[in-house]
Amino acid sequence: MVKFLLRSILFLAGFFPLFALDVPVSRISDDSQLRIGLRDSWFYDTPASVLSRRPAIEQLPTGERVEVKAVEGRNEIMVIISRQNSQGQFPGWEQGSWMLTRRKDTGAGVLIRIFLRSDQFTYIDLKPMDSDKAQMDVVLYGGFMARSLPIAVPFERLYTMQLNEILRLAGDKFPRKYFDPDPAMYRDSRNFITQVRRRLGELRYADDGAIDETGNFIFIETLQRQPPSTAGVNCSGFAKWLIDGCLRPVTGNRLAVAPLKMPFGDRGSSFTINWENNPNQGIEIPFEHRRDPHFGLDWIRNLAAEANGTLRSSAHRSLEEFEVRNDSFSQILVNENRSFVIHNYPGFLPEAGYGFEGLYPLLYTLAIENPFSFYLAAINNEIGAAITEQNPRGAPRLRQFYHIAALIPYFDESGNFRIVVFESATESSFNGFNRRYPGHYINLVQVSVPSRFDP
Repeated sequence: MVKFLLRSILFLAGFFPLFALDVPVSRISDDSQLRIGLRDSWFYDTPASVLSRRPAIEQLPTGERVEVKAVEGRNEIMVIISRQNSQGQFPGWEQGSWMLTRRKDTGAGVLIRIFLRSDQFTYIDLKPMDSDKAQMDVVLYGGFMARSLPIAVPFERLYTMQLNEILRLAGDKFPRKYFDPDPAMYRDSRNFITQVRRRLGELRYADDGAIDETGNFIFIETLQRQPPSTAGVNCSGFAKWLIDGCLRPVTGNRLAVAPLKMPFGDRGSSFTINWENNPNQGIEIPFEHRRDPHFGLDWIRNLAAEANGTLRSSAHRSLEEFEVRNDSFSQILVNENRSFVIHNYPGFLPEAGYGFEGLYPLLYTLAIENPFSFYLAAINNEIGAAITEQNPRGAPRLRQFYHIAALIPYFDESGNFRIVVFESATESSFNGFNRRYPGHYINLVQVSVPSRFDP
């Protein structure tokens, strides 16, 4: 059923861009009187009769137009009451749109989905629990913000109940804040993104490259200058360039490179220390044997400490203040073999961070909770060298933080949720970034969005 619903919604939505201009959830216009009028002919009539009906355009007392139609699946039918958007279209997920899924064999209703925002990935699901009660799921980008909340009315009573009454029955367990973002609060984020995009043309990629405190392109490993003809930055150097751009308008200076390589906070063990270089502790590992498993983690932590200590206060230099360790969901929808199933999600894991499969809902909730922040990310996975003739012992599997990116989740002027990815001197699509690392983990540190950017 979940597979059918998601495919149907994505099909309906695939031809319509986002044009969200939503109102607070409490002000979504009521369509319960329309649903009362549709009850016998669309919600209770036989599935065959419902499927034979042509789509109908109806009008709410507010003057809003809705389209009523039925979509057929393998074992179910879906009755869709789709609100019209500002472009005159009926995408199926415009704010206030309502769907009832019924079994094709018996006609029984099995699920109601209501879109509280003009976003096909944010909705509530209502399902039967027993003869006297229903239950509610609250889903944001595949993450369950609430699961199986009891609703003290029979499921079929929900066919004609007002939305605000349904949410009242859910009480304070309904996480309303995630459906009522204020686009004005993300003005600084949008401005920051624009400024970074304007300056990207000044950079090119170069392995092991960064810009030091004097403005020279150097190699991170040796701190020696790069040849001018090929000078550039890698993923780590680019993250430093971003933070320098946040701090220079305040301090007038860029950060030095060497301190950013120093260990920060608890990480590693007596085993992993044998694979990383730390001259300050008298540990010199030959380059050919060095793994530096925590380099990316130390780098973003040091950058975040410098950024938050300057842009906020010295109290925000501590790891507990800026490392993302809390999340609002413990279950997610995962696509397995072209079918969506529900998985438990462990959330934050020390020295790893979050599984990529939950990154989308995590960034959505972070955008709501921290509207004036962006995030540096260290991507990691367990890596070990294969046994070969030249290397008969192989190499032990170590968790290595090997790539760094910047993620900016925000809402645009129309209230549409967006995620911008900057990495390695370029901008990447979030969907491509998210699909690039199956089975990997991502550690996030929070940085305040600057009012000015000048690297």
